[in-house]
Amino acid sequence: MANVELKPARVFEQFAKINTIPRPSKKEEKMIEYLKTFGESHGLETKVDEVGNVLIRKAATPGYENKPVVVLQSHMDMVCEHLPEVNIDFENDPIQTYVDGEWMKAKGTTLGADDGIGCAIELAVLDSDDIEHGPIECVFTRDEETGLTGAEGMKPGFMSGDMLINLDSEDEGQIFVSCAGGRNTTATFHYQKEAAPAGYFFLKASLKGLIGGHSGDDINKKRANSLKVLARFLYQTQERYGLRLASFNAGRLHNAIPRDGIIVFAVPSDKKENVRADWNVFASEVEEEYHVTEKTMEFHMESSEAEDVLPVETSTKLIQALQAADNGVFAMCQDEEIAWLVETSSNLASITTSDDKVVIVASQRSNVMSALDNMAATIKAVFQLAGAEVVQGEGYPAWKMNPDSRLTKITVEAYQQLFHKDPLVIGIHAGLECGLFSEKYPHLDMVSFGPTLRGVHSPDERLHIPTVQMVWDHLLEILKKV
Repeated sequence: MANVELKPARVFEQFAKINTIPRPSKKEEKMIEYLKTFGESHGLETKVDEVGNVLIRKAATPGYENKPVVVLQSHMDMVCEHLPEVNIDFENDPIQTYVDGEWMKAKGTTLGADDGIGCAIELAVLDSDDIEHGPIECVFTRDEETGLTGAEGMKPGFMSGDMLINLDSEDEGQIFVSCAGGRNTTATFHYQKEAAPAGYFFLKASLKGLIGGHSGDDINKKRANSLKVLARFLYQTQERYGLRLASFNAGRLHNAIPRDGIIVFAVPSDKKENVRADWNVFASEVEEEYHVTEKTMEFHMESSEAEDVLPVETSTKLIQALQAADNGVFAMCQDEEIAWLVETSSNLASITTSDDKVVIVASQRSNVMSALDNMAATIKAVFQLAGAEVVQGEGYPAWKMNPDSRLTKITVEAYQQLFHKDPLVIGIHAGLECGLFSEKYPHLDMVSFGPTLRGVHSPDERLHIPTVQMVWDHLLEILKKV
């Protein structure tokens, strides 16, 4: 398949520059400096708030001075995931991109189009002298991916616009007007490890090659969760033979469906062949369960050296809790017109074992805040019953749809005129910074849209190149119409 041309060129030029700048969540200092230098070098009013959000203000083009101020907003940080065989230092190395047909991808890592492409669109607007628009404020928030702390720390008055266009959505042709709220749950089991028991045989089992993806936007796509799959096998083995758990590690990010994992455990020596046979049967059954979505999953088991293990009571309750904890879609929306949209979900995101503790991170989401409270309480209760220390963050609010939104009307009309079809006006089962903005700036009229992305939060992340031009044309038409 021939590669497509990178259009609009000015957007892809900015995206290429952005991908040379390290910008992991919470470590965006180089990106902040780049944005500050960009604004000042263009003679534009530029300011950085105390938490590191950047705002660059551009005056209206002649004839548009009396138009309302429009805020364009995206987040500067990126999820840093890579294939196990790829060696990269995300704090120093650039992202290496390539074009495959109509898609832009990265070499074994996340692409950073979430939300680097939104940042690139904003910078292209700031860099342009041939487009028509009223006063614009381009806002770049930090640390969206690991807690939305940039948006949360932004004080009222930092932005002065009347309307806000969030450029952090992943399906061209869809205009988002609401989003889910979310909360993280962290459960910690404390212990002192014990010497390996006599008469036990150690095994190491691993699972890799899963698709993974965004724990909100992809939660309803029947993708396997490596943490839950491995926990199923541990629970089954524990019930049949008893076992001693040495370690369980899977997942890395609170907002991603885990793609791989490793367990090390011991079983009575006379049961080792039973366990190997069970593993092969289990692998076959799980592959059949996910035969449509998970075509590259790989199961592996091998003998392992003896090592210290968790106390029996701790590991028994841990494995029971992991088996019991809700994972995936909990409820769909009740309203008939959006009955296809996930309302409430939970994702077991990661588990990490060290010498004296196991830490599990799970994330809950819902468009209904009372349902979010219930889902978070359900996960908390499971781990409390198992004896874990459970801590939950305050989370972030849902963004409620404004049925009288003038910006939504303009956005829809501009799309219809450009592309001669209707866009979908919907909510999203993921967290957007719009929820936090709606608390701090109750007057803000907001929409969210963006080019098509797939595989976000995973090394399979890819950007559909033709949709970038569509989003660019759509945005410019909106700026003229406002």
